[in-house]
Amino acid sequence: MTTPVPGGPAVPPMPERSPKALREAIARHAPHLLTDFDAHWKRDIADAYDLAPVPAFMARWWGEYAIARDPLLEERVHRLEDEAGDATDAVRAKALLEEAGHLRRAARQTEPGR
Repeated sequence: MTTPVPGGPAVPPMPERSPKALREAIARHAPHLLTDFDAHWKRDIADAYDLAPVPAFMARWWGEYAIARDPLLEERVHRLEDEAGDATDAVRAKALLEEAGHLRRAARQTEPGR
């Protein structure tokens, strides 16, 4: 099921909050993230004897997927970050990065099913 956005593409809902469900959602709706997701999982989680890194892993990839599943939001965040990288005025660059950061933090707060 996807949620229609007025004037934009349908945005799939967030999955159940588990690594397996998140990976399945990424594979289906944001496959461009899958290689990095899997590499991060294998590097930091798969062979770990300590599950302490799992919440940080989930927070990062939850937010990445929440952005990537919405092409308009993904384009906006990346445009802001690119503009900040190209800015010659430090104040403007900071403002652009703060706006992108705000969008990223908001995306991490998206609840399952939303």
